[in-house]
Amino acid sequence: MQPDAATPATMPCLQGRVLVVTGGAGAIGREIALLAARHGAQVLVNDIGGAVDGSGGDRQAAEQVAQAIRAEGGQAQASSDSVATPAGAARIVASTLDHFGRIDCVVNNAGNARNAIFHKMAVDDWEAVLQVHLHGSFYLSRAAAPYLRAQQSGAFVHMTSTGGLVGNVGQANYMAAKMALTALSKGIALDMGRFGVRSNCVAPLAKSRLTALFDAGDAAARARGASFDRLPAAAVAPLVVYLCSGAAADVTGQVLVARGSEILVMSQPRPLRAMHRDGGWTVDSLARHGMPGLRPAFVPLEQSGEVFSWEPL
Repeated sequence: MQPDAATPATMPCLQGRVLVVTGGAGAIGREIALLAARHGAQVLVNDIGGAVDGSGGDRQAAEQVAQAIRAEGGQAQASSDSVATPAGAARIVASTLDHFGRIDCVVNNAGNARNAIFHKMAVDDWEAVLQVHLHGSFYLSRAAAPYLRAQQSGAFVHMTSTGGLVGNVGQANYMAAKMALTALSKGIALDMGRFGVRSNCVAPLAKSRLTALFDAGDAAARARGASFDRLPAAAVAPLVVYLCSGAAADVTGQVLVARGSEILVMSQPRPLRAMHRDGGWTVDSLARHGMPGLRPAFVPLEQSGEVFSWEPL
């Protein structure tokens, strides 16, 4: 196997562990699957091989990544089942157990995008995006959970997005799914920590099929898309592999960002400022005193590119 080029002296940190990587044929998923295998993991590469909007399918997409892993001396199997149904998620877990005898880590990386300004967003586009990103992550995590509980160990890594955490125009469905995914991860971390199971989110700022959608927008969107050219997908994989390893035994319930050679930890909702009034508030006192007192702590209505505006290191 080829060593991790960034840390050639590192011993395999996933030796004997079995990972499921959904969306494993895409740019980011492929890099995660390859690096995990280089660190000793047996990998179930899952991908339906569909278009960006989730339509269509190519059963060979996942197999090509599995073949690349085997060509380097690793162990991998392919799956083309969809995470978007409970039955598909159950088959992914069953296939993992059939091939490798156990399951240790689930990387919920499968995704799609159907961008539209909100008042023009079709119900089908809303449901299709939530079905993959949010429901699919629940279905697969839930299917794997009993096995991780029984062995008293394991890890989930859910791929969220700064587009969901901060926001982007024309992505209300994607934003809702990705923000909700952080809450799902936190719930898993709280409920399964007693069984030695961890759950974290990673927001990858990196070139992928989904970032290419910016090219169809206005000048600002195209500039935003071009900025991803300096953010390779391979830079995301080390953080995900680390979170799956025993080295991250004390890391759970966190939301992290991988951006080129940077890693960041994101804030989670906490009180910023409070106002108290004896006897309670009226509409008038809220207008005259309450909101003016709270306003300095209001969060600006920004998009992801405005918050992550500095040049990548």
